[in-house]
Amino acid sequence: MSEENCTHDCSSCGENCPSRESNPADFIEQPNSMSKIKKVIGVVSGKGGVGKSMVTSMLSVLLNRRGLHTAILDADITGPSIPKAFGLKEKAMGSELGIIPSRTSTGIDVMSVNLLLDDESAPVVWRGPMIANMVKQFWTDVIWDDVDYLFVDMPPGTGDVPLTVFQSIPLDGIIIVTSPQELVSMIVAKAVNMAQMMNVPIIGIVENMSYVKCPDCGKIINVFGESHVEEIAGKFQLQVLGKCPFDSDMAKNFDVGLAELANAPWLEAAADAVEQFEKTKAE
Repeated sequence: MSEENCTHDCSSCGENCPSRESNPADFIEQPNSMSKIKKVIGVVSGKGGVGKSMVTSMLSVLLNRRGLHTAILDADITGPSIPKAFGLKEKAMGSELGIIPSRTSTGIDVMSVNLLLDDESAPVVWRGPMIANMVKQFWTDVIWDDVDYLFVDMPPGTGDVPLTVFQSIPLDGIIIVTSPQELVSMIVAKAVNMAQMMNVPIIGIVENMSYVKCPDCGKIINVFGESHVEEIAGKFQLQVLGKCPFDSDMAKNFDVGLAELANAPWLEAAADAVEQFEKTKAE
């Protein structure tokens, strides 16, 4: 397939192009010389609207509460939601040494395209190569100072920008976010296959929008039907890290920029898994 006709969706392509044939490590970019990052964790989803940014934000918050310095690289250039979740208004600053990310009230560093725009509601109407290049710059030009865990909030799917992240940023592992619908099985398979193609370990799966708990009687209501996440995880020999319900209090906190005040006990096991995964790798 010619380069101009390439969709960059390797999971559905049978061509033996350079991107497929080359070792993914061949494309890894070096971070800013001032950066110090211990581990990089990607948060991915096969489709949009499953709460990937919520999971990214809360994992950062939970590990930050444990005394670790966390940061978020918002790679979802056309749909950036991380700054709003944390109530960030101050723009990212720059110097001759690099770009300084914005910092939340509890010390989480954040870099997002919305922190560079004069108007945060302005659409980012860019073609794929420009978006991919911006993601690279968030890695190469931003000074990530003494970060224990850098979470990369990736755009959904297996297209150009996710491929850029997998090939350009040295991910230590990824977490896949999904929802209960049966259709998700096929979509998760695409995300799993892409990770395997790029030789990136999968820490596990988080299911979002799993259920609603009635505030009056406590009954669990499966809005999207019965969950299939254990079945999907078993098929790919993956661990289920958590099932997140619809939570009105969390939604309110995110809407008003107070993600750091939200509680997410159902994601504590996922935060544990991130730490344990890294310890296991280090051994």
